[in-house]
Amino acid sequence: MSETGERFNVADIFGEDVFSDKVMQQRLPKSVYRELHKTIEEGKDLDIHVADAIAGAMKQWAIEKGATHFTHWFQPLTGVTAEKHDSFITAPRPDGTVLMEFSGKELIKGEPDASSFPSGGLRATFEARGYTAWDPTSPAFVRNDAAGPILCIPTAFCSYTGEALDFKTPLLRSMDAINAQSLRLLRLFGNNKSKKVTPSVGPEQEYFLVDEDAFKQRKDLVYTGRTLFGAMPPKGQELDDHYFGTLRQRVAAFMRDVNKELWKLGVPAKTQHNEVAPAQHELAVIYENASLAVDNNHIVMQTLKRIAAKHHMRCLLHEKPFAGVNGSGKHNNWSLMTDDGINLLDPGKTPHQNVQFLLVLACILKAVDEHADLLRESAADTGNDQRLGANEAPPAIISVFLGDQLQDVVSQLVKTGNATSSLKGGKLQTGVSTLPDFTKDATDRNRTSPFAFTGNKFEFRMLGSRDSVAAPNIVLDTIVAEAFSDACDVLEQAEDFDVAVHDLIKQYLNDHQRIIFNGNGYSDEWVAEAERRGLPNLRSMVDSIPALESEKSVSMFEKFKVFTKPELASRVEIKYETYAKNTHIEAATMIDMASKSIIPAVIRWNRSLADTVIALTQAGADASVEKELLAESTGLLAETKAGLQKLIQITEEAEKKPEGRERAVFYHYDVTPVMAELRAPVDKLEMIVDKDMWPMPSYGDLMFSGT
Repeated sequence: MSETGERFNVADIFGEDVFSDKVMQQRLPKSVYRELHKTIEEGKDLDIHVADAIAGAMKQWAIEKGATHFTHWFQPLTGVTAEKHDSFITAPRPDGTVLMEFSGKELIKGEPDASSFPSGGLRATFEARGYTAWDPTSPAFVRNDAAGPILCIPTAFCSYTGEALDFKTPLLRSMDAINAQSLRLLRLFGNNKSKKVTPSVGPEQEYFLVDEDAFKQRKDLVYTGRTLFGAMPPKGQELDDHYFGTLRQRVAAFMRDVNKELWKLGVPAKTQHNEVAPAQHELAVIYENASLAVDNNHIVMQTLKRIAAKHHMRCLLHEKPFAGVNGSGKHNNWSLMTDDGINLLDPGKTPHQNVQFLLVLACILKAVDEHADLLRESAADTGNDQRLGANEAPPAIISVFLGDQLQDVVSQLVKTGNATSSLKGGKLQTGVSTLPDFTKDATDRNRTSPFAFTGNKFEFRMLGSRDSVAAPNIVLDTIVAEAFSDACDVLEQAEDFDVAVHDLIKQYLNDHQRIIFNGNGYSDEWVAEAERRGLPNLRSMVDSIPALESEKSVSMFEKFKVFTKPELASRVEIKYETYAKNTHIEAATMIDMASKSIIPAVIRWNRSLADTVIALTQAGADASVEKELLAESTGLLAETKAGLQKLIQITEEAEKKPEGRERAVFYHYDVTPVMAELRAPVDKLEMIVDKDMWPMPSYGDLMFSGT
């Protein structure tokens, strides 16, 4: 039961804090409502008088919900959302009262200071002007928190000279690109009814919950979001008993309150469960158009953190908060939907006969193969460097899992040029007389694949848990738009369409079958096999960043007007800077913890041991065990001090490197190994030193206590 203990009906509260299409129909004049939909559906400019009418209705609706302020809610290149609150109050009247106003101009455009947001050189520090522009495809909402009800208006964010300084702007551009090219493809197959094709996205969000008091005692969690020191507890995830296990009551209460808040904001939270690692959980939502899905995933992350605090817990969204147990990812389920309900990724009951689907599939394989490096880069961050490739997450190698059914169809097409059959699912026989036999899917799932076909969508499983899902969807939309465009360029000139499409499908499948892998992506054998196939293995963020500014990437993004070359260059600069700064903060945190907490604690422990040795020896008792412990901890303390000094020196050296790629590469290849060297003796000391003397909560305290 929630904190207040009240009962509620989901249907009654769902979307109650959203300025939804239903609300707009009720509150807007019919002519205004029609003009707004022309803007949403056709990209038509919004007349200022129409905007004024929408703003007035939106303001009144928000005030009725208790809102006193509004904000343009946007996604700068920091990776988190940003907002500046303005009240509805205008200048006071002579009689001492005030007007509450909100104009169409204020709705459509805001002007935050752009100088302090990352721009990667697109803007000079002294050039402060930036603009937020209302995105009418994502509805406004009222968020309730400690500041009170706030009207949040989803917006794009660009510079004074028009460059995108956010994730939303290129996402909307990429959606335009995939829409245009998908319609070209559909027209070739005689579909003249569908008017729009939209990427549909359903993110799955993994996270950890830890006790708030324990969290506050860990400087590494406070400053970096992950533990930089820590020995494994006696029990981890070995028994697999946490996965899908019964929810602890404290967590169940938290999840109930999260769901209620999300449903009120129109976020279709669907699935919740315990994940593999202790204290790890997952929340998944129902599919929505990509722009709304990105906005809603940010709402999910904010809500998880806010509600956790109410329950005296902290939500950890770092990709690898604990070494030795599973980290957290975010699975991006992606498909293409027409406005009249057609899923372009639905193979139907007989995929081998579904020519349109086979062309779409072949184009996606082509896109992923040709831009595997770019897709890998879209999921790159400092936290994912600790996660990808472990036995919990996809490897850093991009491959595509198709499953038995589609793999069989592809093999037929490649070998003979024709596919004459599709594998069926058959019956699942349990062998228990009281349980009914039922039809099973024609294909099993593969959790080790980074890009897996799962029935009528592709699941990109490489994303980090705290990242915006915008970046991978921008890449997916654009690379598939390019593949569709290439195919349409050929087929639109064909004299015999049926022959041409057959030949093109076979060509694409044959040329790009190296990207298909249905086996164990965690195995060492796959790493060797991928190298033989010529697939890129970009193990770290700094290794993957150059894909953004490669000639083929720049050419593609510019062709479809998703990014300009300067916008790409700015993102490259920001990513190198972010990697270096994040790693510097982690190194500085380790230095602080080792210097001020860990070494002093071990010295106190050694002094206590030494006093015990002296007392036992003077009493004529055997002190051999105490002497051994003292020798061991003294030796490890010396290793810790040496590792600390080495980390101090290497970090100072790193900060002298030129900013950009050189500094980031130095941090990755030179500083992070020294961080691991310092951690090793400290984690051993944690297993020796008296727990009451150890200066921070252990992994066991964090993962098993209080949640």
